[in-house]
Amino acid sequence: MLSLTTLLGFNFRWPVMVPGEALALTLLMDFVILATLEFHAPRGKLPKKYLRQSYTTNFSLFIVNSIAMSLVSASSLLILAEHYSDKGLLNKLSIPIGKAVLSFLLLDLLMYLWHKASHSFDRLWMFHKVHHNDPYLNISTAFRIHFLELFLIYILKAILIIIFGIEAAMVLTSEAVMTFFIMFHHTNTSFMGEKLLGYVIVVPSLHRTHHSTQRCEHDSNYGAVLSLWDRLFGTLVELKPAEIGINGGSPQDLINLIKFCFTLQTQPSVQPINLEAMIAVAAYYKSEKRGFYPGNDIRDWLEAKSEIITLVYGDMSVKNSPTGKPQCNYFKFINLMNNKSIQDFEEVVHC
Repeated sequence: MLSLTTLLGFNFRWPVMVPGEALALTLLMDFVILATLEFHAPRGKLPKKYLRQSYTTNFSLFIVNSIAMSLVSASSLLILAEHYSDKGLLNKLSIPIGKAVLSFLLLDLLMYLWHKASHSFDRLWMFHKVHHNDPYLNISTAFRIHFLELFLIYILKAILIIIFGIEAAMVLTSEAVMTFFIMFHHTNTSFMGEKLLGYVIVVPSLHRTHHSTQRCEHDSNYGAVLSLWDRLFGTLVELKPAEIGINGGSPQDLINLIKFCFTLQTQPSVQPINLEAMIAVAAYYKSEKRGFYPGNDIRDWLEAKSEIITLVYGDMSVKNSPTGKPQCNYFKFINLMNNKSIQDFEEVVHC
């Protein structure tokens, strides 16, 4: 994502000769428009006290990140691009528009893969959990990123630029577009046609699922700009999360948030509860549905046993379950253990 130093500290040649200051101003205006929309038409009302704290912490972290990244010269990505644009793999393409499209797709795919890796490996999750610990998702959450994670992303982008020879103009275009979309899909708002638009790009409703406290829900929807990658790799989940943030207490102030990444917090795995109790509840619902008609006890039990074993052990791993449904169903079943709604139980077993 673009930093202040990238936008203002580099004299680049924009395709239509737009100065860096104008691009920075455009993104600032985008932020103001999205923030205004979020304020006047929020998806959900957020407590003003905690929303103010979120804004303060997130912008403070943004300033710290800009200072930290200036030490390694974030704009050097553009210098690398100018130096290697005629040496990389994409230099073999003679069609400029084809090279530009592939460059953007490669950079967007890189962000998808990095995002997925940040959820799959505990050492990367240490840094990425800083972004997820905001319980009041809003446009400023887009800037809640630990500078060590930004540095790793910078290294990966530099490698990609060198290997493929991505031009400086496309690097800057990609950074600008991604910055806008990251702000956009963190915005606490909803709008008509959002679901339809979600077939092409990442929209707030999709990314909101990604910020769920439940791992089976937040291990999904990794895309930065295009939702294509999530659909292609089976990581797209469309549902309304019950709660936002991460489980357990976590710091919300700047200093402790920076230190937060140095504590290894393994993401919780799902452990089956008493299997016999789950089967008994399932069998009861089946019997209740049949009006407790005598003679079906064994049939109810066997059917319930088959369904629960498939539900729990069919595929408990998010890594092996592209949609995450089995694990999500498991969580839902636990929540419904004391609920006597047959319809709810059937929805969990058969969804």
